[in-house]
Parts: sequence; C-alpha cells; structure tokens
Amino acid sequence: MVKITGLDKLSRKLDELSKFVKDMDGHLGEVKFSPNDPSDIERAIAEVEAMVDERAASYSRNDAVQNIAAEMKERYRQAIVEKAAAARLESQG
Repeated sequence: MVKITGLDKLSRKLDELSKFVKDMDGHLGEVKFSPNDPSDIERAIAEVEAMVDERAASYSRNDAVQNIAAEMKERYRQAIVEKAAAARLESQG
C-alpha cells in the first residue's frame, strides 16, 4: 500500500493561488508618469510593484503566488517602459 501525504498542504496552496489570481483579475490600480523623465518612469514602476506586493503579501509563504507576483511585476515594468517609449516616439513625430 502506498500512502500519499501532503495533499492537504498542496490543496491549500492551490486554493491560495486561485484566490490570488482572482484578486489580481481586473483593475489593479492606476499610475501616471512623464514618459520623458526616467526617474518618473521608475517611480511609476515602483508604485505598480507595490500594488502587486500589497495583494501578494498575505500569501508570503506560497511560492507559486510569489513567483506569479514576480512575473506580473516584470510584465508591468515592461509595459510601462514600452508605453513611455511609444509616447516619446509619438511626441517626436
């Protein structure tokens, strides 16, 4: 007979992950920044990262949630950088 243990822990982590994903679905927040000011762009990135961190804080012991939060922060960072670059190009043209 094979005994499987730890499923309750896995189930809890999956439930937390599901809840976190639902919490992140929709409007996270809003940041404004000057596309010509690198420090303002970094401030906006830091604000978005803080928003993600705030929602992920109650899941600090869940590696899956923390990994997704880190990936989301990187995607938001990239989106802000791309929007700033596009705005600079638009203002030049």
